[in-house]
Amino acid sequence: MALLLRVIARPGVCLARPQYSVIYRHVAPMGTTAKEEMNKFWAKNAKLNRPMSPHLAIYQWSVPMMMSVTFRGTGVGLSGAISAFALLALALPGQYPYYLDLIHSLSVGPFLIGLAKFGLSFPLSFHTFNGVRHLWWDIGKGFRIPEVYRTGYTVIGLSVITSLALCLL
Repeated sequence: MALLLRVIARPGVCLARPQYSVIYRHVAPMGTTAKEEMNKFWAKNAKLNRPMSPHLAIYQWSVPMMMSVTFRGTGVGLSGAISAFALLALALPGQYPYYLDLIHSLSVGPFLIGLAKFGLSFPLSFHTFNGVRHLWWDIGKGFRIPEVYRTGYTVIGLSVITSLALCLL
């Protein structure tokens, strides 16, 4: 409460005074407007024949780049899938055994079941192993380029092996 009173009663902030210098008291004058700066930026880029924006097609894809995109994608996908499953579990009528029997009654072959298991287990294992890799980076280890590639290939290998092992359960 005392902090609120100090802020309200501070000179230049108090609205009881006739002058309203709240907004302009600590503002430095600008030399140009944002529109003028934007026009100068685009004129300079046009004069230097620069492209409008670099597109992903001009970059040479590398393992760390793909790992980063996949890590973010699996994170979004896993959180979305868990949220959807939780909402469906709350909203749908019936109990879990009813839906389990419904899945069993579809009579899909073992290949499709294995493919579905791999589709569920790979994002989870990849995100888990790559998360451990990021934790390793958080303590400042493994930033040399050969180590980045080696740990990337290790994460991919462990993810595939773990996913195949989970599919066989």
